[in-house]
Amino acid sequence: MAAKRYTSMAYASADEMTFGVSKYPVKAGLDLEIGAGYTIPEINYAPRPEAGSSKEKLIKEYQRITTDIMERMVQVGFPAVILETEHVQQMSNNPSWGAEVAHAQKTIMEEYHDEYGIKCALRHTIGDIRENRDFLQLRGDKYSVFLEAFEECAKAGADLLAVESMGGKEVFDYAVLRNDIAGMLYGIGCLGSIDMEMIWSDIAAIAKKTGTVASGDTDCAQANTAMFIGGGLLNKNLAHTLAVLARAISAPRSLVAYECGAVGPGKDCGYENVIIKAITGMPMTQEGKTSTCAHSDVMGNLIMQCCDCWSNESVEYHGEFGGTTVQCWSETLAYDCALMNTALETKNEKVLRDLFMLSDRYRDPQSYVLAYDNAYKVGQAIVKDGDNIYLRAKNAAVECCNIVNEGAAGKLELSRFEAKALADAKAALEVLPDDMDKFMDDCLTKYKSEVKVFLPENYGF
Repeated sequence: MAAKRYTSMAYASADEMTFGVSKYPVKAGLDLEIGAGYTIPEINYAPRPEAGSSKEKLIKEYQRITTDIMERMVQVGFPAVILETEHVQQMSNNPSWGAEVAHAQKTIMEEYHDEYGIKCALRHTIGDIRENRDFLQLRGDKYSVFLEAFEECAKAGADLLAVESMGGKEVFDYAVLRNDIAGMLYGIGCLGSIDMEMIWSDIAAIAKKTGTVASGDTDCAQANTAMFIGGGLLNKNLAHTLAVLARAISAPRSLVAYECGAVGPGKDCGYENVIIKAITGMPMTQEGKTSTCAHSDVMGNLIMQCCDCWSNESVEYHGEFGGTTVQCWSETLAYDCALMNTALETKNEKVLRDLFMLSDRYRDPQSYVLAYDNAYKVGQAIVKDGDNIYLRAKNAAVECCNIVNEGAAGKLELSRFEAKALADAKAALEVLPDDMDKFMDDCLTKYKSEVKVFLPENYGF
């Protein structure tokens, strides 16, 4: 299936967007409708490393995790929950492992749904196993195992199919360490988008065949890498203005999933999802202040502004004073959702949305660009040349620079380090060609010689 490119916005204005409401709600799992007027907690977890030593141990671990979550949701009176199982490598490399885990989880969820009426769905995020020790191997032998993992999990009970795919990462990793804007644009915007189109056409076909939901992808491998290298306000390993440029460029790349048949909810760690919601109108999961168990960020409240599901990123399963980790974090998520849902019911959702947003708006360039009004502007820059994967990524980067400059003229404080990085990035973008073929040819020549692990055949070149 050819990608249907987005050339217009789903919303007439940024102010139309809120949490819990999308233009195209998604029905999934056991009586769940996502983005249909209420927010839903999405709890994400990891087994203890020792549980991965055998299939039987792993299944038992996920049974405990699933029972703990469902039990806590019912105990505290929450109406709905999504469970996200991010595959450990054994579950994707051996598709029968992932499938048996999905079946075991879904069986328990069905029992709770039948007994207590709790609405629920199971997301399985397949591991991107398409690599060998030294190279990405995006189109090699591993690709059929990768797709088999999706299909087997879907048949066994997973309702929502997702992945954090790695296309373009070998070039991006090289470029980001050298403040190389053209390389970041090529790695995420071009190579990433090319790989996304291949895999999401196939994943969408599997979802259609199995009656499940192709949900979405995130640019965790690249934009989140930039965010983590960027760190906090004291760190200078990578300018936050460059981290948010990577994020802006990641939006058109993650958008490709929805152009190839994914329908949402977009996956939690895609901070770019607010831009994608503005373009597609599809429901999105986000994570922020309630994912501090996994990582810190500089926009923990702001990113709740337009979420449809609210996630904790991931937590290792073990005991805490308040129960197991999955019980503690799912309860916290569910209380956050209860507040958002009350705002929706009392017609105060725009007030709460704006409070979330304003509490972090000026904390950092990253939060400033992802504030929903600015995220909407990045979306407009993308759809302006929506048919051209290079130009739309370049537009997103240019608009991102403009937004940060505009912020710096007002209340957004930039250090000398940040201001210089921004000026350098803007200058680098200004000399890039408008012609996609020229840019792609130049980059292919350059990175083929400079990046030893870059194999052009991964992208069909």
